[in-house]
Amino acid sequence: MSSPLSRSAAVREAAQSAVPAALADLGALVRIPSVAFPGFDRGEVERSAQTVKALAEGTGIFERVEVRTAQTPTGEEGMPAVLATRRARRGRPTILLYAHHDVQPPGDDGLWESAPFQPTVRGGRLYGRGAADDKAGVMVHVGALRAIAEVRGDDLDLGVSLFIEGEEEAGSASFARFLDDNAEALRADVIVVADSGNWDAVTPALTVSLRGNVRFTLTVRTLEHASHSGMFGGAVPDAMMATVLLLATLWDGDGAPAVAGLRERDAQTPDYTEETLRDEAGLPDGVRPVGRGSILGRLWNKPAITVTGIDAPDVKNASNTLVPEVSVVVSARVAPGQPAREAYEAIEAHLRAHAPFGAHLDFHDVEHGDPFLVDTGGWAVAEARDALAAGYGVDPVDIGVGGSIPFIADLVRSFPDAQILVTGVEDPHARAHSPNESLHLDTFRNAVTSEALLLAALDERTD
Repeated sequence: MSSPLSRSAAVREAAQSAVPAALADLGALVRIPSVAFPGFDRGEVERSAQTVKALAEGTGIFERVEVRTAQTPTGEEGMPAVLATRRARRGRPTILLYAHHDVQPPGDDGLWESAPFQPTVRGGRLYGRGAADDKAGVMVHVGALRAIAEVRGDDLDLGVSLFIEGEEEAGSASFARFLDDNAEALRADVIVVADSGNWDAVTPALTVSLRGNVRFTLTVRTLEHASHSGMFGGAVPDAMMATVLLLATLWDGDGAPAVAGLRERDAQTPDYTEETLRDEAGLPDGVRPVGRGSILGRLWNKPAITVTGIDAPDVKNASNTLVPEVSVVVSARVAPGQPAREAYEAIEAHLRAHAPFGAHLDFHDVEHGDPFLVDTGGWAVAEARDALAAGYGVDPVDIGVGGSIPFIADLVRSFPDAQILVTGVEDPHARAHSPNESLHLDTFRNAVTSEALLLAALDERTD
């Protein structure tokens, strides 16, 4: 009988050996433009799902692998997800591995140094849309499963479910229904969500807090129709002026949200310098950061409000008219501990109270997802920390993330007894959602090794 130490060494070796094939398969996935947004080809998302299904089947460990869909709240068919399952044996726990195979739209191709759906390696990084977020997460799971299957074979007793979603970037509209429809297949003792990041390219992290999110479209109307700016300007308010004045009330002079009712979380954060912020965010010299307090406190524990889109006449088509109506998309991040709906209500009340000149306001397309805080006292967190330390050769750090993963609230609702671990392969230079998204190759290698070691450790647990 092999010792735990020799089994760990065998898993590590198998994981390292699995990386080249996993990267090749990742490249094939990146070539599929699986954008789940309206207006894009659903067939590409379906092709991506079938590709992931084949990868799951190829691990040889699952009893059942299927592509499934669920209905959205409006009754439409959601995007295809992959669900693979194997039952636990001999008292072992069950782990659910989550990632998503859909990606953000590429944006302006001219801003990419190489084609967004043509995987390209340069400078120790793999470039392409989805190379980091989150097809790398898919392949971390697949690579780790291949490694544990090679070492344990038919002796593997761990229960494993693999859930690869197909519409996370587009809002996970059918996610809650999917959980309800497949509750028994998805039920697990531990859930690993591989859709976050690390402290840096060499230091792993467990994400223990996530800000929530609120997103809505605001339409500001001041006129029944466009009017000549020369004839009526100076007496009649145009919608653009009203919108600019209204939006300006959302922030104070430091750029911090000035909305009554938005809460902050009081928690310590690691040291993080303004120089690091400038490097990782691309903040030019002379442009000052916004907000107050520690930088990571602003990013992890305080609310933020951003205007992410605007519908108004563009510069090319500008004419000498008073604009009757302007629509903007407002995206807010909600501090851990505050329900997202409560934050939305505070922002809506603020905007209605500050509407200039009696401008008419309409709020629509409202979306919100609650924040998330991990209970770090569970045994799964300890196992994950050990596996990350062994896989990376560096002790992991607990981090918060300023971004949001709204569907985690659905996981908590559906599986309240499960221990949820949020991991990932992104580093601060991954540029997820942006042009030139990329994956640090050494980070990927270490992530596959860490997850394989975690699977091996759970396969030894009987309590």
